[in-house]
Amino acid sequence: MKLLSRQLMQRGIASTGRRWLSSGEIPFQKVLAANRGEIATRIFRAGNELKIPTMCAIYSHEDRFQQHRFKADQSFQLNTDLSPVAQYLDIPGIVDICVKNNVDAVHPGYGFLSENAKFAAALSEAGITFIGPTVENLNVLGDKTQARQLAERVGVSLVPGSDGTVASVREAKEYISTIGYPVIVKAAMGGGGRGMRVVMKEDDLEQLFTTASNEAFNAFGDGRMFIERFVSNPRHIEVQCLGDGTGNVIHLYDRDCSVQRRHQKVIETAPALDLPETTRENMFRDSVNLLGAIKYKNAGTVEFLVDEFGRHYFMEVNPRVQVEHTVTEEVTGVDVVQSQMKIASGQSFDDLGLTQENVSTTGYAMQVRVTTEDPADDFRPDTGRIDVFRMPAGMGIRLDDGPGFPGSVITPHYDSLLVKITAKAGQRSDAISKLIRALEEFRVRGVTTNKSFLLNVLRHPDFVNQTVTTKFIEDHPEALNPVFSQDRAQKLLHFLGNLIVNGPEDKGVQTGIEVAKEDVAAPTFRELEDTSP
Repeated sequence: MKLLSRQLMQRGIASTGRRWLSSGEIPFQKVLAANRGEIATRIFRAGNELKIPTMCAIYSHEDRFQQHRFKADQSFQLNTDLSPVAQYLDIPGIVDICVKNNVDAVHPGYGFLSENAKFAAALSEAGITFIGPTVENLNVLGDKTQARQLAERVGVSLVPGSDGTVASVREAKEYISTIGYPVIVKAAMGGGGRGMRVVMKEDDLEQLFTTASNEAFNAFGDGRMFIERFVSNPRHIEVQCLGDGTGNVIHLYDRDCSVQRRHQKVIETAPALDLPETTRENMFRDSVNLLGAIKYKNAGTVEFLVDEFGRHYFMEVNPRVQVEHTVTEEVTGVDVVQSQMKIASGQSFDDLGLTQENVSTTGYAMQVRVTTEDPADDFRPDTGRIDVFRMPAGMGIRLDDGPGFPGSVITPHYDSLLVKITAKAGQRSDAISKLIRALEEFRVRGVTTNKSFLLNVLRHPDFVNQTVTTKFIEDHPEALNPVFSQDRAQKLLHFLGNLIVNGPEDKGVQTGIEVAKEDVAAPTFRELEDTSP
C-alpha cells in the first residue's frame, strides 16, 4: 500500500476525485478500455474524438491478433496463466497495469467487469477514475434484489419476485411455492441474457436453475440467482438515462428490445413503435425518479416489461453502457460514450449543456447484431478463419465493428458478436429497408453467421406491419429457416490460384476421356506440293 501511495503521489493524482472541467477541456490524458471487441473500439473512437491523447487496450493471449489491440495507441497483455475469460476478469492484474502505465481512467464497456463494484473500488483506491457509476450506485443496482427494493421504495410497479438472492434449488423451491409457476430465474449480478432461464414446472427447476447458476458464475463470477414471476408475451422496453451524480437525471427516450432469442436481444429499435403515450411518460418518470433517488452518476438503462394492457413492470437497471446504445445515439444525437467520459471527469449537466428540454428524437433507428452463429444448427457458435469480410455502406448505415476482418480467427472463447449494423431513417419501415439492403451487401466467408436469420425477421410481415413481443421468434419458427448462399466467387478464385501456382491436378487428362493405355505415336504429315504458278 505504501508503494501504491508513493506511485500516486508521483503521478499527482488525488484519489478523492477530480476538479470540474469546462465542456471544451480534454477530460483525461490516458484512458484504458477494460474490454475487447467492438465495444473497446467504440471507446477508442469516442476518446479520439474528445482529443484524449492516449487510448489503451488490454488483450488476452487468445486475442493477441484481434483488431481492438491494434486500434489502440497502447496495448497491454493480460495474465496468460489465467483462462481466456478470467484474464478479462483479473481485477488486481488490470489495476496493476493501469498504475504502472499512468492510466487516468478506465472504461469497462459492457459485460466482464462493467457492473463490478469491487473493480470500481479498486480503481478508486489506486487513484484511477472508473468511467461508470459510483461504487455506491453499483452496490445497489448491480444486485438485482437491492434494485427491486429501491424500486419498491420509489413506488415503481414490480413483478412479484424474491426479496433476496437464492443460492440453492431448495431455496428456490421454497420461494416458488409462495408465488407459483411459471417463473424466471436470473443471475443476481450481470445481465445480457446470461444466467437466465424460464421454468414452467417444478420438474424442470433443478436442471434449469443449476444451468443458469453455472452460466452466471462463469460469466460474472457470481452464481447467486434471483427469481420472479414470469410475465408471458410482454414487450421489452427500456429507457436510456444519464445522471451527473448531483441528483440530476435525464432520459434519452426509449428502446424496444422485444425481438429476442433465449433472452438475448437480436434487433433493437428507438423509439418504440405504438407504445401508449401514457405508458411511455410513466416509464420516463419512474426511470428518472429511480435513478435520482440514489444520485446516479453516468449512463444507465432502466428496463421494463409492458403487458398487453400497456401496464409496465420494472425489471432491472443496467448500470453501464449497453450493446444497443447506438440506436439512442442515432435518434437523439447525444453521444452516450462521450457523455460517460465527460461526466466521469467531473462535468455536470450544466457544463455539458444537457437538459431534458433540449433532448428530443428524430426518426427511427434500428440495430441488428451480426454474430458467428449457425441458425441451421440451433445457433451453435462457429469458429475459424475469416476469408472474406466486406461490410456495407451508404446513407443511414452505421457500423460498429469488432473482431471481423480478412484473416481474423474467430475463437470459441468469447461472445460471438461480429459487428453491429444500425440504420437510421425518417420512418421505421425505411430503417428496415436500409438494414435489409445492408445485410444483402454484407459478405463474410470462412465462418457461418446469423445473417439469413436476421433477414428472415426483417422481411417477416408481422415484424414489418405490427408491434411484436418477446415471443415473436417462438411464434414464428420459420424465421429460423436458413437461407443458403453459394460462394461461387471465392471457389473460383481458389481454383484459379491453385491452377496458377500448382498447375492442373491431373496434367493432360480431361474428365470423362479414357486415358490411352499405350504410348501413342505422333502423327506424320506429307509435305504438300508447291502448286503456285
